Amino acid sequence: MSRPGSGPTAPRQTPGLAEAVIELLNSRPHATPRTPETLTDPASAAPLLLPFGQPPSPPLSDDDVAQVRSLREALTEAVHLPGTEAGQAAWTEINRLAATTGFHHAFNDDGSVDQHQVSGSPAVGAIIHAIAELVASGQFSRIRICAHPDCQHAFYDATRSRNQRWHSYEVCGNRANVAAHRDRAKHPTRT
Repeated sequence: MSRPGSGPTAPRQTPGLAEAVIELLNSRPHATPRTPETLTDPASAAPLLLPFGQPPSPPLSDDDVAQVRSLREALTEAVHLPGTEAGQAAWTEINRLAATTGFHHAFNDDGSVDQHQVSGSPAVGAIIHAIAELVASGQFSRIRICAHPDCQHAFYDATRSRNQRWHSYEVCGNRANVAAHRDRAKHPTRT
């Protein structure tokens, strides 16, 4: 069996909305070397929000950016700690922010539905809308945070088994395996 990207079939691509959420998650300080905070003001937020259908009109405010940062932190916890109390608390915060936005649904004769945001921060609304689509399609659970504690980079798990742990096996996975091997060699009685 070939590894993703090594065989004749093309590797699975990250869906656009998942890629947008991953880029948002990776705008936080993380990894080695340290990735700086890139969501600092309306000007730095605008490029991150373009994949969500932003920048909004009127332009982003500092309050919009603060809400997006809060949503990003809750999303990071929800992705990184699913099924834990911290993960549940993160979803509570996501739901609180979602409740600040309102959408109007327009049903079309071709069976499609258009959603138009009618209240709340347009930036938060666009991200909430993307999260809802990802959850409904089963793709949200494929967004992961690298298990290597020095990395914490968000990525999309395109594996069939949905159990990818590292954003890069060659870098983070190899580091983890080398560290585990050294620990086993140092302490041979540990199991």
